[in-house]
Amino acid sequence: MNEALKVFYTELIESIIVIALAVVLRYIARKVVMNFAKKNHNLEQRANLVIKYIHILINSISVVAFIVIWGVDQKDILLTLSSITTVIGVAMFAQWSILSNITSGVILFFFFPFKIGNKIKIHDKDFPVTGEITNISAFHITLKSDEYEEMTYPNNLLLQKGISIINDNFEHKEFTD
Repeated sequence: MNEALKVFYTELIESIIVIALAVVLRYIARKVVMNFAKKNHNLEQRANLVIKYIHILINSISVVAFIVIWGVDQKDILLTLSSITTVIGVAMFAQWSILSNITSGVILFFFFPFKIGNKIKIHDKDFPVTGEITNISAFHITLKSDEYEEMTYPNNLLLQKGISIINDNFEHKEFTD
């Protein structure tokens, strides 16, 4: 066996195990989310977004595992973390808004009954909005109004407002005495 392989044999085996675990976890997460989305037919369009978030989490954990396995110097890790923390601290307000919208997007995926193609009304006393959902992304939904105006609405505000799903198939009846 090559001298370099002998020195790093344990680290190589552990790295292969981490990669295999990451691949298996990504596969399992994808299957679980897709099965959940198929059971709740209105969630299929958003499943890929949630899968992407889970894959980012698995990849981040894998990177931490590689850092531990390969014994990166703690001073280097601390220097990198302090630099990242400084950048996040400077842009905290923007970070909070982004994280809030991403978290809201995941909550909307699992717990809200509307989907692409639904016509909704957002009950906002200052700016009520009615439109058809044309896209649901990590940060906002896109609506098309009856006047064909395209609007975006942040996910975190959707959780704060009352929302009605307008059923176009509703048969309007006049009631007379």
